[in-house]
Formats: sequence, C-alpha cells, structure tokens
Amino acid sequence: MSFLASFQWRSYRWWAGLASAVAIAWIATLVAAQPAVRDYGFSALTVAIVLGLVLGNTVFPKVAAQLAPGVDFAKGSLLRIGIVLYGFRLSLQDIAQVGWTGVLIAAIMVAATFWLAVKVGTKWLGMDRDTAMLIGAGASICGAAAVIATEPVVRAPSHKVSVAVATVVVFGTLGMFLYPAMYPLLGLTEHAYGIYVGSSVHEVAQVVAAGKAISDQAASTAVIEKMLRVMMLAPFLLILSKAESRAHAAQGTDTKSAVQIPWFAVLFIAVCGLNSLHLLPQQIVDALIAFDTLALATAMAALGLRTHVGAIKQAGMKPLVLAAILFLFLMIAAYALNRALI
Repeated sequence: MSFLASFQWRSYRWWAGLASAVAIAWIATLVAAQPAVRDYGFSALTVAIVLGLVLGNTVFPKVAAQLAPGVDFAKGSLLRIGIVLYGFRLSLQDIAQVGWTGVLIAAIMVAATFWLAVKVGTKWLGMDRDTAMLIGAGASICGAAAVIATEPVVRAPSHKVSVAVATVVVFGTLGMFLYPAMYPLLGLTEHAYGIYVGSSVHEVAQVVAAGKAISDQAASTAVIEKMLRVMMLAPFLLILSKAESRAHAAQGTDTKSAVQIPWFAVLFIAVCGLNSLHLLPQQIVDALIAFDTLALATAMAALGLRTHVGAIKQAGMKPLVLAAILFLFLMIAAYALNRALI
C-alpha cells in the first residue's frame, strides 16, 4: 500500500469515527432539549454518554477498527477544546452578583469535598486513587464536565471515567428533586436557597431544575453560584497536575519530574477573562456555547463508545457508596455554611 493510500485510509477512519460520535451527540442534544427530558435535569452530556454506552456495548465493537481513530480524537483532543470553550459561559462579573461570601462558600465546598473524596475513597473504602479523584471532581465542581476534564490529568482509563459520571447522574438527579422538597424546612430566603443549591448540586442542568422549582430568582442565584464552582475548575486542575507530578516522581513511576501543565485549563481561564470584557457580539458567544455543548457531548459519546459495561461492573458498589457520602456531605456542609455566612 502506498503512502498516499495509507493516508487516505487513515483519514477516512478518522473522519468516520468523529462523524459517528458527533451524530450521537447531535441526537443527544435534540433529546435533551425535549421538555420532558429537560425538566428532569438531564443534560446533553448525560444523554450522550448513555447513548454511547448502549452503542458501545452492542454495535460499536463490530466497527471499532474502522472508527477508533476518530472516536479517540473526540474523547481526547476535542474534549480539551470543549473545556476551553466552556469559559464562554462564565464571566468575572458573575462574582459581583453573589458577593465574596458566595465565592468563599464555593471555594470551601470544592476543596473540602475533593479532599474528603480522596481520603474516604482510598483510606476507608480501599478504592483506587484515580476513581476516588474523578468522583471527587464531579461532586465538588461541575459534574460530568469536571470528570472528563480531570481524566487527562490523572490519566485514568475510560471505564473509571464512566463510573464517576454515573455517580454524578444518580446523586445529582436525586438532589434535583430532594432540594425543592426540603425548601419549606430549611428556613432560607430564595437568595440563600439559590446559593445553597448552586454550592452543592452536581450538574448545571440539575442546579437550574432545583432552583426553578422554587422561583426564577432562586434559579438565577443558583446558576451564578454554580458558575463560580465551575470557574474553579482551572486552578483545581493546575494544582492537581502539580500534585500528581510530585506523586509520580516520588514513586518513580514518571520519568518527568517537572509539573505537567494542563494547558487547556490555562486557556479556559483566558477565555473566561475574554468573555468578561464583552468584546464579542452576543450572537457569536451564543454560537460558541452551542458548539461547545456539541463538542462536550461528542466527547461524552466517544467515552461511552469506548467503555465496556463489564469494566463498570467490576468497580462494584464502592463508587456509589463514596458518591453517597459526598452527596450527604454536600447537603449538610453547604447548608451549615449558608446559615453561618449569609
């Protein structure tokens, strides 16, 4: 086979694989936009990984050899592009709307929840460190998006990422219904309730649903508080990258002692700063956000395609137990902080 023929074959496999993941993501986006699905807080990312898992364990293995290059690009490079563009959802002006109290609550909840996840997961439950960190990232920051953003830093295999995403879906959905039911008993104003929801519920879509169940004001405050947690994704990844490099160097499992900077996290901060300046027309920002949703959903679809259910089953009940502990911690600690500081 000539070099040109080889290139053409590789190019075809790459495009075919990417197109397959994009098609699943597009379908997931349409499904997630349906009122019956949207009202339950299921985002396009959640639907995409479910569809990907179904196809990945039925149809995809038969055509994996032809589609693998493009699918792997989607769950790798395209994922990083999606995280960078996620910055267009945020602006530094968001801080002013909830005040420094909201920032402090968000920072405490992110740090404490992730620390608890690693300690409980590895010391008490005997889980591997990668899975504990992925579940901790999803619970403490922004659900599935945080899980897949953390994956390149901890270098975790696909099935561990899928396990972590599954815990976000289970307990984030539970919180979406439980928080509004608890509202009459909490003794919080709509503003305080919004900060409570935003500082403790997993996914952005779930935050919106839990807030809107009370009022539009509660939903608006909840989303802003949640965006502050999302904004902490970049510094979180930078700190985690430094810690992981030191750990690998100490164990002699990494030949590079220098910190491996996740440049997509740095670019994420830069995009947040750019968006804060309001230099781009809103139509362009909206288009970039729509593309970003599709890019992240494509990465989730590709992740699902590359995950075997058998690998998830091997994880057992420990990930769900850890996620349940974190869920209870988020509910109790965030409530205590809100009552103490607001």
